[in-house]
Amino acid sequence: MKYIESFHEGDQIRGVYFCKNKTAAVTKTGKPYENVVLQDKTGVIDSKVWDPGSGGIEEYEKLDYVDIVGDIVSFNGALQLNIKRLRRAEEGEYDPQDYFPISENDIEEMYGELVGFIDSVREPHLRRILEMFFKENEAFARAFKSHSAAKSVHHGFIGGLLEHTLSVTKMCDFYTTLYPLLNRDLLITAAICHDIGKLQELSDFPENDYTDEGQMLGHIVQGIELIGIAIRKIEGFPTKLATELKHCIAAHHGELEYGSPKKPAIIEAVALNFADNTDAKLETLKEAFSNVAEGNTEWLGYNRLVESNIRRTSIN
Repeated sequence: MKYIESFHEGDQIRGVYFCKNKTAAVTKTGKPYENVVLQDKTGVIDSKVWDPGSGGIEEYEKLDYVDIVGDIVSFNGALQLNIKRLRRAEEGEYDPQDYFPISENDIEEMYGELVGFIDSVREPHLRRILEMFFKENEAFARAFKSHSAAKSVHHGFIGGLLEHTLSVTKMCDFYTTLYPLLNRDLLITAAICHDIGKLQELSDFPENDYTDEGQMLGHIVQGIELIGIAIRKIEGFPTKLATELKHCIAAHHGELEYGSPKKPAIIEAVALNFADNTDAKLETLKEAFSNVAEGNTEWLGYNRLVESNIRRTSIN
């Protein structure tokens, strides 16, 4: 199997790939064809089945593993795979680990680090809420370790949610060493919990797509709901502390136009927004540069998250 990241114009491709998406379309002359997105752990490639009724194209559906033969061409400056033959692959012909992106970091080690931060929280109510989710709920922990943090923007891979959460928590912990005014227990708890709603907003791999609830509510609302349910199970949870924790989650995107129902009103919410925004944007740039050769300083085009044309830094 040749991985997608190594495809070049003129290559003939043979192998099994994951069919991430499939849609029917019609050419300007009325001829039917199919738009297909194939995926492996190194990336995705737009593909076309120009003659879906031919004998070389067997029945297949979205989310199938497909054995294909095709040619790599360049179209509008991007690589495209023209599929000549295709069949649904059988179990045993593929290893699912080859088809979905996964964190470069060890997932169990990252989770252990996160648990270390949980153990450092001294306020008993906040520590209890963290323990309920991350130490006592095995199903939650298993899902949190394997979930992505996004469909495509940043950390859109297995372990992405954990990696992003740990990075944000580390930054928030550092902030507390520079600014003693910050309530460390509140900020660390908010950092660890800020994206737990993504477990409901996004489906598991292989789909890794928005759920109906995610489309209509979003992970911020869903996260606040999860926190509220847990708080009601903890006897004597201080009302003001509960409101402050929920506010941090509600405001962690910083601006109303970015999906936050409230703008940050307390210093911990401001710090969480900065940490979340920093990790999201730097990871976006890291991923954008991952397929750009070192030393290549050509402009890559407009990136909507950083709202700028981007390129690698020059090396002297």
